[in-house]
Amino acid sequence: MVRLFSTLSFLALSSVAAGQTPPKLTPAEVNARVNAPLPADQAAVKAHVMFLASDALKGREAGSPEYDIAAQYVAAQFYAAGLKPAGDDGGYLQRVPLVGYKVAGEGRAALSRGGAAQPLKFGVDYIPGANQARAKTDVSAPVVFAGYGVVAPAYGRDDYRGLDVRGKIVALVAGTPSKMSGEERAFFGSNATKATLAGMRGAVGVVMLSTPRSEKLRPFAKSVEDYQGLRMTWAKPDGTGNLDADAAPILATLSTAGAAKLFAGAKTPWSRMSKEAAKSDARFVSEALPGTLTVASETVFTPATSSNVIGMIPGSDPALGKEVVVLSAHLDHIGVSKKPVNGDAINNGALDDAIGIASLIEEAKRFKATGAPKRSIMFLAVTAEEKGLVGSDYFANHPTVPLANIVADVNLDMPILTYKFEDMVAFGGDRSSLGPIVRRAVGAIGVELSPDPIPDEGIFVRSDHFRFVEKGVPSVFLWPGHKGAGKAATTAFLATDYHKPSDDLTQPILWDQAVRFVDANYRIAREIADAPTRPVWNKGDYFGTLFKGPMGFKEPMAAQ
Repeated sequence: MVRLFSTLSFLALSSVAAGQTPPKLTPAEVNARVNAPLPADQAAVKAHVMFLASDALKGREAGSPEYDIAAQYVAAQFYAAGLKPAGDDGGYLQRVPLVGYKVAGEGRAALSRGGAAQPLKFGVDYIPGANQARAKTDVSAPVVFAGYGVVAPAYGRDDYRGLDVRGKIVALVAGTPSKMSGEERAFFGSNATKATLAGMRGAVGVVMLSTPRSEKLRPFAKSVEDYQGLRMTWAKPDGTGNLDADAAPILATLSTAGAAKLFAGAKTPWSRMSKEAAKSDARFVSEALPGTLTVASETVFTPATSSNVIGMIPGSDPALGKEVVVLSAHLDHIGVSKKPVNGDAINNGALDDAIGIASLIEEAKRFKATGAPKRSIMFLAVTAEEKGLVGSDYFANHPTVPLANIVADVNLDMPILTYKFEDMVAFGGDRSSLGPIVRRAVGAIGVELSPDPIPDEGIFVRSDHFRFVEKGVPSVFLWPGHKGAGKAATTAFLATDYHKPSDDLTQPILWDQAVRFVDANYRIAREIADAPTRPVWNKGDYFGTLFKGPMGFKEPMAAQ
């Protein structure tokens, strides 16, 4: 799963500080745990994880030879399960052209007012942004300040109201208003969303402004250290990276000192804007700023190749069979760390997300054993989720079936299965007609459906299903819940194992719970596939409306 932040992560890190770390197992104890005999259904799930999370695959980083081995393994398992190939050229693999990109050098930035140029200092006033769409960027334009850059009519918010940003650079602060839901805050807080909203209004670039509040979350000095970090997206034919057609490039990030220089002579001084930014529900004065800002930078690109793995069970109904229900999980993890932890640098990714892929394979077997559903079922193992949902984004923009035929996505990402779960959480379930389906499925395995216990994390927008949401497709993402031992187990995993070498087979994974997880997701997909009507968004749902998905005619009914 793409890295988590805020409340839950803080609690997890706090538990590490408190010394709540598990004892180190001896080699004999490791072998005893890993090789303990299990019933056949549990052993089947575990066997997949044993291979995918082995040291031999070196953490399955997208673009690596070891990831390619993992992809061939999944393709072989899809073949053994009787799935039809649904990738490129009649095979199981969909080639995903990747490209790494980063800033080359320090770039340059300057302010011009009244014919006088004021250079900005790298590392003190600004750091350049990497433009994934161009090798060279050189923009000089007037600047307009637009607060958070949020446009959300449902919340009575339009930070661009009254502004003409055509041909101009938009200056924005990080974050979102606190009155939004956690999922919507996470969406609008994304720099990618901010850049798209600016570009849609004709902006030629975006600069992000540091504030005292953002300094507490991520100091500008830390950004200076990391500004040349390699990022990844999927590549266009010319070798540059994909950028949303509407998005403006993020040209630079300014420190609080740089922001103060940008606002010099403005109607509203930066000191007042900065003070407002400290509020959780800031209301900024959007305005044109005096002078012109020039930003120039260069981006270097490193090509790579990876693959999504795709198999299909064709639907049995002559009409409904053309429609497709997608079951997705990400195959990649984060590879090998530069700094070992207790002598181990391989991030095996057993729960994140080898077990999701294992569940996908076992659900495919179950569908074949129980007969073809009315709608087609696609089993999609995506690459580069850990790089920013890249593989799922590539698929959503290059689907191997008509996009209009995809009616739902059920995503399997990082189920924490170290305890007997008493409830389940369906992220996004309350947004569409998938919610009641999920409730019936989890009820059939003897557990409750609980509301999101960590809404501030905005998890609904942080995994691969959201790339389908952005295409208007109702989607859901299921996790074991927090009841009973759930909260403690989730916190412990995030504290000691999440994105660490210890996310391996030495964890106390309960394989009978993995079978229950497979069962729940199978039941969800089966009911969607056999239902007389396709899923729809609840009337007025924010994301369903925003992305123009199929909408229900009634308000969602209260849960029975």
